[in-house]
Amino acid sequence: MSAINAATFSSYSARAKGAMFFSVFGGAWMVLWNQRAMQGKGLVYLLIAIVGLTLAGLAVQRHRQYKAYADDNSPAAQRAGRLFHVINAAQWVIILVGGNVLANMGLAEWVTPFAMLIIGLHFLPLASVFKVPGHFWFGLVISVFAVTYPFVFSEGAADPYGCLGAGLLLWGYACLKLMGIPAAQDMKAI
Repeated sequence: MSAINAATFSSYSARAKGAMFFSVFGGAWMVLWNQRAMQGKGLVYLLIAIVGLTLAGLAVQRHRQYKAYADDNSPAAQRAGRLFHVINAAQWVIILVGGNVLANMGLAEWVTPFAMLIIGLHFLPLASVFKVPGHFWFGLVISVFAVTYPFVFSEGAADPYGCLGAGLLLWGYACLKLMGIPAAQDMKAI
């Protein structure tokens, strides 16, 4: 197999792995929207589950098809993994501490846009860590959405449609990641 195909297949594996996370976290935001806007209607939960599981299932399938080509054991990949864990841990600590500060200041409705902003901002360094420019632009879009929706939507920071927007953005990014990954045929022929 040529080095070009191996590198391409490795990128397919990485993109599918990212799509798994985006589909799951997108589903979590959609569930939060359903609880807040629709009072947790069962049919909406079913639709969220169908879409979320379909996206996640496709991502898992594509990841399995190309996992053998993933470059997970190289020093660069291990370094990227360590940086990802540090950035991800920092994201959650900032969300928990900032969320508690906002709640204790009587600004609990701002916890959701704050969390959304931090989630968006954490994609900015990940773009460099994983060498995926799309993460930068996605992080920028979700950050701008987090900052603007409280001033645009009718219920301000507490508007449940902010959660819908975050969920749709994550699902859309998962779809974007999956669109360019072909179903693997006979890999021996390549």
